[in-house]
Amino acid sequence: MNLEEDVQSGQSSGLSCLHFLHNPLPEIDLAEVDCRLRFLGKPLRAPILISSMTGGTAEARRINRTLAEAAQQHGVALGLGSQRAALETPSLADTYQVRDLAPDILLLANLGAVQLNYGYDVNHCRRAVEMIGADALILHLNALQEALQPEGDTRFSGLLRRIEAVCHTLEVPVIAKEVGWGISADAARRLVEAGVAAIDVAGAGGTSWSQVEMHRARDEHQRQLAAAFRSWGLPTADAVQQVRQALPDVPLIASGGLRGGLDIAKCLALGADLGGLAGPFLRSAAVSVEAVSDSLRLATAEVRTAMFVTGCRTLADLRRVPLVARP
Repeated sequence: MNLEEDVQSGQSSGLSCLHFLHNPLPEIDLAEVDCRLRFLGKPLRAPILISSMTGGTAEARRINRTLAEAAQQHGVALGLGSQRAALETPSLADTYQVRDLAPDILLLANLGAVQLNYGYDVNHCRRAVEMIGADALILHLNALQEALQPEGDTRFSGLLRRIEAVCHTLEVPVIAKEVGWGISADAARRLVEAGVAAIDVAGAGGTSWSQVEMHRARDEHQRQLAAAFRSWGLPTADAVQQVRQALPDVPLIASGGLRGGLDIAKCLALGADLGGLAGPFLRSAAVSVEAVSDSLRLATAEVRTAMFVTGCRTLADLRRVPLVARP
């Protein structure tokens, strides 16, 4: 559906009105620019995450394997779609399995956090991780999406305590991720105090799952309810700044409405460690591994060029570069 319908948020990520100050005298060579880093202990050649998208179908298997092959080529991170389908129907596990194509990448498993209130426990989380040989587990938070589904899983009471139990028992780090409405400073602080190792703010400005639910609606009431929330959420730029100010040392991913490497560079200047993109890579994955590789090559070049013309040799330098706001 994300390739067929307009499912974009009704508001901006906040990145388009933020701009770097051009440095006409950077006093470095482009060849000196180094955008390598380590995230959750894993080396990456660029600060890019191919964000979680899909799984559970034959087409999803092709997309995931296409993305993984390109991620391996470029040394970037990959998140997979929710693995609930494979936990409940084990024959679907191979639609998520990509380690044979990507033995070295930072690979992220994925489950809906609310399932911990519906019978899932750390053993389900462990099975998701082991299923794909993941380096970390994303627990995604999608309260609004569940509320807009006629039979959504809406029992979120006491969820933080269950997340904490997983964080303290699971053998790999846990990442808390929204799905497009942002994580505030207060929510991030509570998650980190519970043991979450990293935050993906997944702010407003990209795919709106309320719009997705609007197109899926079975009746006019559900359609109108979902449509009312098209502009809901905390924009990505605001979420990144809030979380970084509140939690200076937490590993931080910016996603939600990022269009390319220049947006990634802006998010890094705001305080993020990685920038996550889904839509641009999904469109490329529908074509070929080469198309995804071209998209990754361009995104990396945009990050490196932004660093060069702001006089930044390293990603640490980029985090000290101010952005200016203008329309």
